[in-house]
Amino acid sequence: MGKTIAQKIFDAHLVEKPFAGTNILRLDRVFCHEITTPIAINDLVERGMDRVFDPGKIKAVIDHVTPAKDSKCAMQEKILRDWAARNGIKDFFDIGANGVCHAIFPEKGFVRPGFTVIMGDSHTCTHGAFGAFAAGVGTTDLEVGILKGVCSFREPKTIKFILKGELKPGVYAKDVILFLIAHIGVNGATNCVVEFTGPVVDRFGMEERMTLCNMAVEAGATSGICFPDMATVDYLWPFIKDDFASKEEALAEYSKWTDDIDAEYEKVHELDLSALEPVCTVGYKPDQIKKVSEMAGTKVDQVYIGSCTNGRISDLRVAAEILRGKHVAPGVRGIVSPATPKVYKDALDEGLIGVFMDAGFCVTNSTCGACLGMSNGVLAEGEVCASTTNRNFNGRMGKGGMVHLMSPATAAATAVAGTIVNPPVFRG
Repeated sequence: MGKTIAQKIFDAHLVEKPFAGTNILRLDRVFCHEITTPIAINDLVERGMDRVFDPGKIKAVIDHVTPAKDSKCAMQEKILRDWAARNGIKDFFDIGANGVCHAIFPEKGFVRPGFTVIMGDSHTCTHGAFGAFAAGVGTTDLEVGILKGVCSFREPKTIKFILKGELKPGVYAKDVILFLIAHIGVNGATNCVVEFTGPVVDRFGMEERMTLCNMAVEAGATSGICFPDMATVDYLWPFIKDDFASKEEALAEYSKWTDDIDAEYEKVHELDLSALEPVCTVGYKPDQIKKVSEMAGTKVDQVYIGSCTNGRISDLRVAAEILRGKHVAPGVRGIVSPATPKVYKDALDEGLIGVFMDAGFCVTNSTCGACLGMSNGVLAEGEVCASTTNRNFNGRMGKGGMVHLMSPATAAATAVAGTIVNPPVFRG
């Protein structure tokens, strides 16, 4: 019987199977940030185990409340900062060099096809866009990963999406993943790996693939995965060029991380997306969606463009093009947070920051803050936000607030209109 990409990665990293169905895997990367890691650090210190398995394989960043907004946040950051210094973790991204974790780590070339990656963050699945197995874990697993470089996982079951057709102009990766989550439900991929394949995915660049994999967890998935191809090699080439004689050689090596033709799946969903329209969420779960056209006229108080889902340079380019020469509607707050300092600088160099500012947007530093209602864009009770983030749970961006998830294009158009509206680039 053939194997899926997840099964092949498990086989390549297997340390032992202590009992049936349980796999102890060797880890290639352990990612850390200041919200979940300090708990693990403090426990390791109390146990007299203040050490790491390999400082070169651990990457850390302060990204949620940055700079610190109060003493409690400052202490969380200090714990991570001091721990990184004590343990010789050179890839620690502090204030000024920091960005959203699931944007800055790929940007630095830390993820490669066939890797195993964990982090104490549910959207770690983002990194599966590179053909890696990447999963969010709890504190205990994170501690073991930091200390021993291993983690325990169940046997991987895989759900496969084969996405066909050609997307209409104005329909983006965010619309695709929201549609797929609605198709199978928020529990539809629980304890499974989700593969994104087919012509639609093949045409996507790495940033769009990261958007897909980022929200796999919103359907309950352990990890989302795309097969590595030349787009993957092109993205990674600055970091791998000394390892291969050519891009073709790199592609040949990475191409082993794919499914066998006779691999078995829990389910296969083959979908033609040619008729897909821009969509957005309507309630408090990511699988509750409607066409944007059905939500037309819904008033918003805030528009937020950023996050590990849609805060990359391609997202900012799309939004800025719609905002160029226009202004946010009266009574609407526009906020944009470039996901990393590099994205910020690139946007500045390209004139995008000026476009956002001329349109009346507040441009903030790179942070996760608004996405989970911690800083830089928290909602008041009763307020409505059109957001490019990944979760619309009740109270997610502020107690009593409503979040409608959508693409950067739809968010930008909504900022100008003051109500939810299709982007002008969509012709349905």
